[in-house]
Amino acid sequence: MDKANKTIRKKIKDAGLNHWQVAQQIGITAGTLVLWLRTPLKPERKARVLEAIEALKAQ
Repeated sequence: MDKANKTIRKKIKDAGLNHWQVAQQIGITAGTLVLWLRTPLKPERKARVLEAIEALKAQ
């Protein structure tokens, strides 16, 4: 069974980030982010996660 949000997970890993860093940037707990990633993300949540990854990469 493929994991949901495989591309998002790969983007986080490729950026050298941890889930807790992305979650902190969004303003949620790491546990909440993990729960979000278990099922396909709604477009607004996906946008928030991607924006957080990009913001952290730019730092």
